[in-house]
Amino acid sequence: MIILDTSAVCALASGHKTLNLLAGNMAKSPGDRLSVPALCLMQAEAQEGDLARRVLALSSVVVEALDTVASVSVGTMLRDGYGAPDTCHALYCALPRPEFTGMSILLTSHEDAYPPGMVTVDIDSPGMLGFH
Repeated sequence: MIILDTSAVCALASGHKTLNLLAGNMAKSPGDRLSVPALCLMQAEAQEGDLARRVLALSSVVVEALDTVASVSVGTMLRDGYGAPDTCHALYCALPRPEFTGMSILLTSHEDAYPPGMVTVDIDSPGMLGFH
């Protein structure tokens, strides 16, 4: 699963070349989606009006809801000092789940915001899509 945090959502909405290429490629592959945690979308929209509309117009983007279990887990992470609400929701979404057996990848421009052991990829890294 590929997860976009707030910084990646903002970059995608602003026309980030590599992220838009990724979104386009994923739209062509059945079942492949870019997951955006709801609190990341909320924070991005708070920073720049109309951003959510641009991101949600992409067919490869799905929003990860903040349901009851996620709310409690994100609240616990927040209380334990793992970061802001949007960062904690992105972290929660990247944790292993029964419905997804692979390794989650968190796309961000702030790799240092996440604890060691999380697979984070800087959106501006030269090899993000395998290009060097």
